[in-house]
Parts: sequence; C-alpha cells; structure tokens
Amino acid sequence: MKGRHTGKGLMLVSAFLTATGQLFWKWGLTEWIYLGIGFVCYGLGAILMIKAFALEKLSVAYPFMCASYVFALMYGHFLLGEELTIQKFAAVVLLGIGVTLTSVDR
Repeated sequence: MKGRHTGKGLMLVSAFLTATGQLFWKWGLTEWIYLGIGFVCYGLGAILMIKAFALEKLSVAYPFMCASYVFALMYGHFLLGEELTIQKFAAVVLLGIGVTLTSVDR
C-alpha cells in the first residue's frame, strides 16, 4: 500500500483523528464515555502518523498535521458554537498555503 501520496493521505487522516479525539476529550469533561472515545481516536491517529512517517519524508508529511487546526476550527464553529472570524479564516488560508509550499517534494 505505497502510492505516491499514501503517506500524505495517512497524515491527513491522522490530523482528523487527533482533532476528533481532542473534541471528544472536551466533551468528556461532562460525559466520561467521551474520554474513552477520544483516547481511541487519538491513539489511532498516532498509529497512522507513525505509518505516514515510514512512507514519507518528515519534512513533507509533518506539515499536513496542521490540518488538525482546520478540523478543530470547524468543530469549534459547527459543534461548539464558537465564532468563526475573518482572522481565523485567514489563518487557515495561510496554513493551507504553507502546507502546499512545504509538502511539494520534487
């Protein structure tokens, strides 16, 4: 299972799972079962991150972890009712540009 972008894809899934795990941890402050779900998500994210590092250069794969900021921003807005400001949106755009520039490996 080693395609050209497999490591990058695994890192994106890892970012999603770690952000999801942290969301469940936040919910777990009042519902204990969510803490366990959070640990499972976070642990799976860590395993996928290790696999991504085995398939891709660190300097190419690791910047994709900033996608967790995007997931966290969306979770905050849509699930926790947090405000989505123009500054936060601009930061996400800049992160996307940065990841694109750092992950291109020629």
